[in-house]
Amino acid sequence: MSCPLCGKTHPWLYAHLSKGDYFLCGDCRLVWLDPRHWLSPKEEGAQYTTHCNDPEDARYRAFLSRLSEPMQSRLSAGARGLDYGCGPGPTLSRMLEEKGFPTRDYDPVFFPDKGILAQEYDFITCSETAEHFHAPGAEFERLNALLRPGGWLGVMTEFRPADAHFLRWHYRRDPTHICFYSPDTMAWIARHHGWRLEIPVKNVALFHKGQV
Repeated sequence: MSCPLCGKTHPWLYAHLSKGDYFLCGDCRLVWLDPRHWLSPKEEGAQYTTHCNDPEDARYRAFLSRLSEPMQSRLSAGARGLDYGCGPGPTLSRMLEEKGFPTRDYDPVFFPDKGILAQEYDFITCSETAEHFHAPGAEFERLNALLRPGGWLGVMTEFRPADAHFLRWHYRRDPTHICFYSPDTMAWIARHHGWRLEIPVKNVALFHKGQV
């Protein structure tokens, strides 16, 4: 088995459960669920339809503002972006557009327009999505290709807690959550792509792609 983020082989067994083992990469520090216990695409899609993402929900907007506010404070006027993995009720894109930043939506299940992935963007948001990636290494390569030089990528996902708390962690129990990141993992991603990393608030990583 190899790490789905960095490709290193021979990961460490991190946690053992009857519903599946979790592995830890010694290089990038990603933790992931044994692929043999991932949901099927049909099961995964059905699980996503249970999510209630209402653009008018003030509490949901407040949650997303943890990413939108630090992101928009770093953008130039009129910057154009992409919300990658927007889910069934695009909200983050609407919030950014309200602040003057036109933002397109892409989601492989709900908004699977591949033409959107043939363009480049000044910024990309990826909220509560990276934990679902089956191949995070390939996904971050794609995000790098979509992002213009000088652009920003914002990723929001719950960072993995201390080892002793992992098995009790509520985030792990969502059957569609298969990859878990820590600040060390985010630092590895930044180094690998030559990005600068900022963590403005807990569970939010902002990556700046330098100019060519």
